[in-house]
Formats: sequence, C-alpha cells, structure tokens
Amino acid sequence: MNDHAHPGDDWEVADPNDMVNDGVVNDDAVNVGVGVDVMDGALDELFGVRSDPAGTSLAAVVVHRGRIVRERYGHQPDTVFGPGGPVDRDTTLISWSMAKSITHALVGILVNEGRIDIDAPVNVPEWRDTPRAGITMGDLLRMRDGLDFVEDYVIDESGNVASDVIAMLFGEGTDDVATYARSRPSKHAPGTVWSYSSGTTNIICSLLGELVGGPDGLRSFIHERLFAPLGMSSAVPRFDAAGTFIGSSYVYATARDFARFGCLYLRDGRWGDRQVVPSSWVDTVHDMHAVDPESGHGYSWHWWNWAGRPETMAALGYEGQRIIVDPTRDLVVVHLGKWVAETQPELDRHLTSIVESFPVDSSRVAR
Repeated sequence: MNDHAHPGDDWEVADPNDMVNDGVVNDDAVNVGVGVDVMDGALDELFGVRSDPAGTSLAAVVVHRGRIVRERYGHQPDTVFGPGGPVDRDTTLISWSMAKSITHALVGILVNEGRIDIDAPVNVPEWRDTPRAGITMGDLLRMRDGLDFVEDYVIDESGNVASDVIAMLFGEGTDDVATYARSRPSKHAPGTVWSYSSGTTNIICSLLGELVGGPDGLRSFIHERLFAPLGMSSAVPRFDAAGTFIGSSYVYATARDFARFGCLYLRDGRWGDRQVVPSSWVDTVHDMHAVDPESGHGYSWHWWNWAGRPETMAALGYEGQRIIVDPTRDLVVVHLGKWVAETQPELDRHLTSIVESFPVDSSRVAR
C-alpha cells in the first residue's frame, strides 16, 4: 500500500502481521512489527472478553496503511426508547461531538472557494453594536468566541438544567439550536479565552446554511462535496426544525464510514485523485492552542489532539465516540460506544494502547 491508498466500495481486510514491510521504505521501520497481542488485549478489555468492562463498546475499527486490520462489534443495550440488539458493520451509530470535526471539513471547502474569510467578523445581525460584533469565523473554529455558554452535562438535584448544551439540544433550544446559541451574552473578548462549546459549532452551521442555500442546499452540499466522494453512503446529518444542521452533535453513520472520514484527514484531505479538503486546511488541525486539564487532550480547530500531541488528530464525542488519526503510524482508530465521563480515562488508556501497538515510521514524523 502507498500513501494514497483509499478504500473502494468495499474495504480490504488484512492481517497486521502481513503488513510490516508493506510499502515501507524507511529503514527504521523495517522489521518492526505490530504489537498484535497488545492491540487485541485492549480490544478484549473494551468489549468485555476478559471481564466486565467499565463501559459499553459498540464498534471499533482499526485501519493501518489503508486496510482494516481489526474490527469488533458489540451489543446495543435496551433503553427506554426500545430494545437493543447486536451491532454490525451496517449499523449506524451517533457521532455526538465527532460531528464538529465534520463541520471543520465543510468550512474548509468553502474557505478554499473564497466564500468564507476566517479573519472577518461573521454576519450575525443580533450581534451588531454589541461586544460580539467582532467575532470571526476563526474565533468560532478555535472556540475562542467569548460567548457565555455552559457545556456541562449537568442537571441539579431539583431537576433544573444547569447546562446550555442540554437546554440547546433537549430543551428550549431544540427547535432552533443556532438562535439559542447566538443569544448567549459575551463573557470574554473575542479571541482571548478558549471555552469548548457545542453552541459555537451550531452558529457556524447556521452560517454555512445561509451560504449554500438553506437546509436543502446544505444537505446536498454535505452529501455531494464530502460524504459521496468518500463513499460514506450510510452517513446522515440531522437538522433541527429551523433547518440548521446540528453539526455539534448529530451525524449518524457506520463505524466504517466514520473511519473513511478519518482516512480523509490521514491523507491530507485527498481521496484518490480528488482533493476533497485542502491540505492547508487539514494543517490547521495541528494548531494546538489549548489543552483540556481533565483529559490531557489538546484542542485546535474543531479537532482535538490526542494526548496533547499536535501531530495526532482526534474527533471526540460524548459517550466515548472517537476517531483517532495518527499520520506517524499511518493509522486510524474508531471507537463508538456508551462510556460515561467518569470511565472515559480508562477507555482512552485502552485506545492509546491500540495506537501505540503500531510502529512509528520516522519518515512520517516531520510534517
């Protein structure tokens, strides 16, 4: 396989031991194998093969040098909404905040076409003549807009919502997420303080809709310019009643299709002979400008940086949704599941073990 390997309509599955020297020309990588026992042990822990896991893993896909080398599926638990059931390669699952990184790709396509200036204040009429008037697309992408938005998933003992993200997605803002987010007052000067916010992403998505012709135009744009070129045939973005793509949280797709999206960024935005997202835009993902003190993951432009390493991209979502993209290992790891916040450090340790079971190719370290 070479640097431009991409899956077709189906996806080649390979044994990682057979790929040690496949396409590797760097002497440092020759005869350095994959730690298969470590990888399989971590997957066993995630899916409860050895003992009861701390969370529920529904799907995992590991892609090395363009081929699937491991794939596991679990069982969807019963909920108040209905019975669960087995998960397989055709089961679509929710992205949660991994959708933010998909939003990053959509913005990059429009920036490349000259339809968005990331350094210009965005056009939000209700922000005129307020401290919010100077907020730029760059501020929104870096989540440095300065808006007062509480991201905590918290309901107090009295049942009151103490979180803007809950109110926006499930409460008073559910029919018009962008209007809810735009209504938040200013707390800091634009560009000065990083504060992770799902509302920020939905503001971006409302602006995208205005640029490409409303909800129908944006649905077509997402499909024709991003999902279709990658073969993400299962992917479905969700819109609210006002017609805004809820890019903070809602894309449904199979684990394999989320892996396709990861492979797009692994290949610097290129898919086959087509540059889907400009490579210069993919480079913004390595502009790590903040670190979450709880997880240790860094933050760039609507992507995270795994374990604070700028070279390793990660789309992260609630309940343990993960797309980890490591160009130094030519690797994409996808995990979808239901892990509560308290157990996600354990989840991330297992995922780090999977990532580190693959050798680093030193020719790929310098970008």
